[in-house]
Formats: sequence, C-alpha cells, structure tokens
Amino acid sequence: MSVVLRVPATTSAAELVLRPWRDDDVEALLEIYRDPELRARTRRPLRTAAEARRWVAGHRQGWAAGRRFCFAVCETDPVHAQRPVACVLLKDVTPGRPDAEVGYWTATAARGRGVAPLAVDAVSRWAFTRFAATGLTRLELLHEVDNPASCRVAEKSGYPFVEVLPARPPYPGDGHRHVRRRD
Repeated sequence: MSVVLRVPATTSAAELVLRPWRDDDVEALLEIYRDPELRARTRRPLRTAAEARRWVAGHRQGWAAGRRFCFAVCETDPVHAQRPVACVLLKDVTPGRPDAEVGYWTATAARGRGVAPLAVDAVSRWAFTRFAATGLTRLELLHEVDNPASCRVAEKSGYPFVEVLPARPPYPGDGHRHVRRRD
C-alpha cells in the first residue's frame, strides 16, 4: 500500500507531503537523530546507518501487515527538497477494535512552525476514513507530562486532554492521554 497525503502550505510551514519512509531517508534520519532533545524523548535513538535501515525496514513491514503506518513528513520547499522533517505514526490498528494510537516526533528545524499539528491532523483524518469500515472510532495521543509542547500539538490536532496516566515502564514519569473521536 502506497499512501501519500498532502497538506497545503500555511504562513509558517511549507506544503507537506506525508509518505512511507524509504531507504533513501537513512541519511536524513541519522541527521535528525543527532538532536539531543529527540534522543532524550526516544526509547531507541538511531545512531548508525544499520539501525536506521532496520528502522525503515521495520516500518515497511508494519505497512505490509496493515497494523502500523509510519509516515515521513516532508516539506516541499527548495531548502528541504522533500527531506523528512517529522514523523507521524498510526499504530495498533486492529479490525474490530475501536481505538488505535497516534505518535509523532519532529526534527529541530520543524519545531514551533505548526508542522506537527498539521501532520498529526492529516494522518488522523486519513485513519478515520481508511479504517471506518473496520470500526475505528477513537485515536489516542500519549506523551510525558513534562512535555508541554506535545500538549499543544495534541490540542491543535483535535485531541483534547482526557487524563493523567501514572508512570509505568519503560516510561519513568507520568503521562497525558489525549483522545480524538471520529466525527
């Protein structure tokens, strides 16, 4: 399945193209993962080309299995030349199960410009349309309490705050649950 989503440009972000990750994204992934902020919030930071290739291959397998859909978020402006600047993931899609989870991260260059909310919203709308017949009616976005930027992304993406989740491994701190329901 090859899905490409397009999000029109805004005053702060160029047009976005969301597509599955490709082998030629490995260099961009390694560059993005050099960011200490992203590494601190990621359970498995990518440090080598081999790790990045395995990561891309794993997400390709998720697409093939129809349960995990990871999108490279690319800006179309000449500076970024469709290099990934963010990632949005739809996971735990199971026929007959009403809920799934959305996650995301952004590269340093994309933060604070509205890229993440636009991309999360696009994937959420796609998910509700694509999986309506399977019973998907609810998406969750989870993040750590000490990440107020993720709270803002969730709210801007149509995911109101629902509750605080107590800490549990592998996460050391409490978290927030935000939920978006199909219209």
